[in-house]
Parts: sequence; structure tokens; C-alpha cells
Amino acid sequence: MSRNPEVKWAERADKVYITVLLPDSKNAKVNLEPEGVFTLSANAGADNNLYELKLDLYDKVNVEESKISIGVRNIVCVLEKAEKVWWKKLLRGEGKAPHYIKVDWDKWVDEDEENGPGDIDLGGMDFSSFGNMGGMDGSGMDDFEDSSDDEEQEVTKPSEQDMNKADGNAKQAEQGAGTMEKKETDVST
Repeated sequence: MSRNPEVKWAERADKVYITVLLPDSKNAKVNLEPEGVFTLSANAGADNNLYELKLDLYDKVNVEESKISIGVRNIVCVLEKAEKVWWKKLLRGEGKAPHYIKVDWDKWVDEDEENGPGDIDLGGMDFSSFGNMGGMDGSGMDDFEDSSDDEEQEVTKPSEQDMNKADGNAKQAEQGAGTMEKKETDVST
């Protein structure tokens, strides 16, 4: 039996951002159809569980212009809408979205704020086109490599001057605490 991965989404007038949270996924097969049908199948986890997802998106998409990045922690898809209009919701049909689909507040912009900040910074992920993927049969999937860009972080080592300053501040705090204790002792006697 397959499981559903957690999905986060956000949109702009021309794009829909879908992030599938699936760490260490293997054998990922993703397909997007022009009518707005998005399907995913992958194995993940210590037990190599099967995860499957089928989303009937609210409207049509441009498959050739849409992009995907399969990373170490998640699968990020930038779907180009066929028409540049805001959708009322992610999925077509009536009713509430399934519990595993959530709004990605980090990427969300309200319709009236869209002219504000530009495109989302996706951290230099290597996006490949859906048009080159081949579909659910897996053809073209061997060309994907895990993008580990999200794993890299720049770490700076504190300078000796910073270390001495922090050490001096700690000594001052200790001295101040000792003075406070002494004053409290004097008052109580």
C-alpha cells in the first residue's frame, strides 16, 4: 500500500510552486499533463516505502515551460500556468484539500502584493524541464542527480578579536554578579 507525501504549494499569476517533502527519495517518477494532472511516485524512508501522489490541478499548465528539481530533502516543481490568472485553489473539484496538502507560507504572495518582491529565490537548484522528462515510465529520470545545494551552508569562523571581546564580556558579567551577591549579603546583615 502506498502513502501520500506532505505537499506544500504557493502561486503567482503565472506559476504554481509545488514542494513535495520526501527526504532521500529514490526512483522518483514525476509526470505532468497539459490538462493539469500531476502525478508522482517514489520510494523513501528506512523501509523504502512507496509514496504516490495524484493532483488534479485547478487549471491547465504549460508542460514545456514547467521545471522540476529532485533534491536530497524534497522535490520542487515550478509549474507554468497555461493562462496567467490566479487560481481559487490548488485542486479542481469541490471540497477541502486533503490533509497532506498545505500552503507554503514561505513562498506565498497575495494577489494584490504580486508586484512587490520578484521571483522566489530557489537557492540555485538545478531545474530540468518537464518536457524533457518522458513521463511516468521513468524514461529520462536517470539523467537527474540529487541537488545537494540545499545542504551547503557558508560558515564563518569568529576572529580572535571577536573571541577576546566575548571572553571580556563574560568576565564583566561574572564580576557584576559577584558584586550583586555581596550587596545582597550586606543588606541582609
